Amino acid sequence: MNSGISLPFNVGISPTLSIRGLIASEKIADGQVIEKCPAVIYPKNEEIIEQTVFDHYVFDWDETHEALALGYGSLCNHSYERNVSVDYDFETKEIIFTALREILPGEELLISYNDDSLEPIDPGYLGLDKEIG
Repeated sequence: MNSGISLPFNVGISPTLSIRGLIASEKIADGQVIEKCPAVIYPKNEEIIEQTVFDHYVFDWDETHEALALGYGSLCNHSYERNVSVDYDFETKEIIFTALREILPGEELLISYNDDSLEPIDPGYLGLDKEIG
């Protein structure tokens, strides 16, 4: 059965990180909403979440909550040269991914995990020191 949902990307292997990521399957226009993901929102508890695989896939929702993006948004990898923005709709409880520039087929969809700060990310946090399934 066809769900009728058409997304402009596929899950593939990141050409730079060699882990799972989102790869554009068609041209994505500058400003195009790529996906609106319903969010599972829960109270922050770093002591627990950091001991799970979910630590690699969650977003800071607000000062006291984190969110897991349902759909494909949690599979976006990090780059300081991101091509996708992440916005939150607090009313609908969605995480919205939008193209920051034209993205061509074959390009990876990339977000900033650091809110555009210049702090480097620990490779261990990204799981690059071990294989992620």
